[in-house]
Amino acid sequence: MESILNIRNVSKIYQSAGRELTVLNNVNFSIDAGSTVAITGPSGSGKTTLLGLCAGLDRASTGSVELNGVVLDKLSEDERAAVRNQYVGFIFQNFQLLPTLTALENVMVPLELRGAKNIKSHALELLDKVGLADRGHHYPVQLSGGEQQRVSLARAFSNKPALLFADEPTGNLDAETSEKIIKLLFDLNKDAGTTLVIVTHDPDLAARTNRVIKMKGGLIIADENPSYA
Repeated sequence: MESILNIRNVSKIYQSAGRELTVLNNVNFSIDAGSTVAITGPSGSGKTTLLGLCAGLDRASTGSVELNGVVLDKLSEDERAAVRNQYVGFIFQNFQLLPTLTALENVMVPLELRGAKNIKSHALELLDKVGLADRGHHYPVQLSGGEQQRVSLARAFSNKPALLFADEPTGNLDAETSEKIIKLLFDLNKDAGTTLVIVTHDPDLAARTNRVIKMKGGLIIADENPSYA
């Protein structure tokens, strides 16, 4: 199967109080197109930093990141932003919706950036898929946490991303709402055929993926398939 993400000898080093702080240390892996992968590990293990490098939100100190055939290492911030807009979707723990836009307008943003056609009808269709067809005119502050995360799911899938990155997507939700969001995430992902990479502390969520990459101290300590039905 073809790889959609290749991470080669990637390290991330920060300068802190005159000392070097190594957050990621010579990380290597590839992810197959269409697969679902969880990245797990304790706080401070480097998993969120790794997710940011994979998505081109930041640049590695050393090594190479190739996303859907595009090598990100030498690209400018604007060039990396263009790659993200073309190939990548995001779901965040704190939703990251624009507070001055309605739910519908938040879903429309990635489509507008791409210059897509029939933007409003497509955004309404996505809101309907996540069960919020009647909430499109509401602002984020008027929505519950679960509803906000459903809007962010609709937004993430709006540009039909080749790769979807989710950073603790249920971290701010109660157990019942989390289960609904997880089911919706995997259902949407299956329909779209997107590659899904999730950073999570939740072992139950990780176990639903095809593969679990475990991290500790900036290193990959295990790379395994979970046992799931």
